[in-house]
Amino acid sequence: MSTPSTTAVQVVIGAGSIGQAIARRTGAGKHLLLADFSETNLQDARTALEDAGHTVTTQRVDVSDAASVRALAQAAAGLGDVVQVISTAGVSPVQAPAEAVLAVDLYGTAVVLEEFGKVIAPGGASVHISSMAGHMPAPLDPETAHALAFTPVEELLALPALAPDAVPNSGAAYAIAKQANHLRVQAAAVTWGDRGARVNCLSPGIILTPLARDEMSGPGAEGYREMIEVSAAGRVGTADEVATAAAFLLGPDAGFITGTDLLIDGGVIAALRAGRWQFGA
Repeated sequence: MSTPSTTAVQVVIGAGSIGQAIARRTGAGKHLLLADFSETNLQDARTALEDAGHTVTTQRVDVSDAASVRALAQAAAGLGDVVQVISTAGVSPVQAPAEAVLAVDLYGTAVVLEEFGKVIAPGGASVHISSMAGHMPAPLDPETAHALAFTPVEELLALPALAPDAVPNSGAAYAIAKQANHLRVQAAAVTWGDRGARVNCLSPGIILTPLARDEMSGPGAEGYREMIEVSAAGRVGTADEVATAAAFLLGPDAGFITGTDLLIDGGVIAALRAGRWQFGA
């Protein structure tokens, strides 16, 4: 007599265009637990994904609140085997002050890695959306890099490298948050590996999402146009292209890849390294 199979659960944190694109690309046959800070975004995304044939449950989450993320992880485990976790939550420099950027983009990512590292199923995989901004500044000194990678979550925001005098504005906060994402994911690969699971990072460049539109209509608009013009691709990217890269990292073909960051930026960082434009100019 056969036993019923356990439900495979995919968690998508962030119901925006990239989260929805990854869900459409990889969520078939899984129970999709969709989480977002905005109830409106959640319901709109749920309707779109259900109309596309997916089975969807929603739950509001605030990634800057550890208890909220913990409740989401427990809810996911209650639905079945958590086989995939996709985290796209974040705010951009024009959307929030430095303190909020650090709370959501840096601390929030660290909390998601910790809490879902406790419930991810053996053989499971996770992708965290970072940004090419994490590749723009000079490399961090080894001591700071180690601290950002391994400091316990609840002590993370108290690090001297994240103090207001060290992170004077939201742009600086965004850059170090994305550098920290890469470091936290690499560190988490060790503990996730103890459970037989993988975790990686994806760093998109200029992808035409509502967040990118906010940035491209803000004070840095001219800089964004220059980045596009000097890049090898010479264009913006799409959410579907990010989803294709995420599907690779989540799937069996990436079974030997964990703790790394995949830069998907159309060659913007290559142009920076070649001196075709200057970071912070």
